[in-house]
Amino acid sequence: MSSTFVFLGGALLALLVAGYLGQMYMPPPKPKIVGIDLGTTYSCVGVYHAVTGIIEILEVEDGHQCIPSVVAFSDTGVMVGYKAVAQAEHNHKNTLYDAKRFIGKKFSKEELEDAQKQYAFKLEADEYGMIRYVVTVNKTERRVSPEEVGSVIVSTLRSAAQQNLSAPVNKVVMSVPAEFDDMQRNYTKKTASIAGSGELRDVDGMEVLRVINEPTAAALAYGLHKKTGLQNVMVVDLGGGTLDVSLLNVQGGMFLTQAMAGNNHLGGQDFNQRLLQHMLGVVKETFGKPLTDKADIQALRLQVEDAKLNLTHHLQTKIIVPLTSLGGKVLQHSISRTLFEDLNYDLFKKALQPIDRVLEATELSRDQVDEVVLVGGSTRIPKVRELIRDYFGKKPNTAVDPELAVASGVSVQAGIIGGMWPLTVSAVELPTRVRKIHVH
Repeated sequence: MSSTFVFLGGALLALLVAGYLGQMYMPPPKPKIVGIDLGTTYSCVGVYHAVTGIIEILEVEDGHQCIPSVVAFSDTGVMVGYKAVAQAEHNHKNTLYDAKRFIGKKFSKEELEDAQKQYAFKLEADEYGMIRYVVTVNKTERRVSPEEVGSVIVSTLRSAAQQNLSAPVNKVVMSVPAEFDDMQRNYTKKTASIAGSGELRDVDGMEVLRVINEPTAAALAYGLHKKTGLQNVMVVDLGGGTLDVSLLNVQGGMFLTQAMAGNNHLGGQDFNQRLLQHMLGVVKETFGKPLTDKADIQALRLQVEDAKLNLTHHLQTKIIVPLTSLGGKVLQHSISRTLFEDLNYDLFKKALQPIDRVLEATELSRDQVDEVVLVGGSTRIPKVRELIRDYFGKKPNTAVDPELAVASGVSVQAGIIGGMWPLTVSAVELPTRVRKIHVH
């Protein structure tokens, strides 16, 4: 009997040693499950690498990890991301965006009329109140659902992942806003499940293994699930078009949403628009006539976006753009960070309003918030960070690139599901009946 135990013990030890040596010296397995952040304004895809624990957000288009959530239909085909944005002024009625605002959501006649005022493309609702985009391709009118637009974006992300990993990608973890109901979550899943047929797609759809809330994903990216004890975590998510603030109770791998508030029409696009309007005034003052050419306005809009990004790291930047409609004259104008902040100060201050509402709803004081984490590209803006720091009396956690935080978090969850050691803790989202408080 003792020899049997010795034999079993030796065999077990051999297996453990073999496993250890395998992890140390054998090449780690390639990720088989990706994480996708299908955003209102930008979207990206990431993976978790075993052994190293590296979270990699993959390149999608021309060096960009994130691409605009924009899809354009034309007589010659379909464009996605930056290519779709570049031709938007010439093809505005067929350039579709903000699909996330419409996906899986029923609209009343009044809500549809209000939404239509904000967009150049045509919207209509079916008999159930579900939104459809109306586009014209080769002189034929067709209807495109928000989930179809999303599926084209997901297909592009999937293709980029397959090129980066040199392997098929058929499984995914996705993120959604915490406020999404079951229908919106199911339609988000549909974007991946149909990402295999139709425009730009010629393979089977993807299997969605899990959908997690964006604040939970952000907390995972920041590693807050590894901390011991109960923590109150404020997640401030300011992206290109929306602001969402959530207060989470985090203990180990368990996440409970205590309250959420936000402004569905506040973000980087609004900051860009303020600077664009200022620059249109500069053009009129410099050249004596207003700028009306759509191509020139689009070129200026792209320069404004670049200027905003540059002012994140520099106190001054220059906008240089040739204006074809003004005889090829070149606009050269310096923009300071101070000017950009003055133009947008009232909008930046608005970002604090949902934080107030969340604290009121939870009856917590500012100093009872253990951690403040920033999500979304617009939280890179120095003045936004300064206002949040002054509000709480402490620096927010900026250890993770805010634009990539949600994608990083879903990539961690994808790694956990895929058994990518050394990950062990999976996110458990406790059920909640909390509703989002809308601030305007």
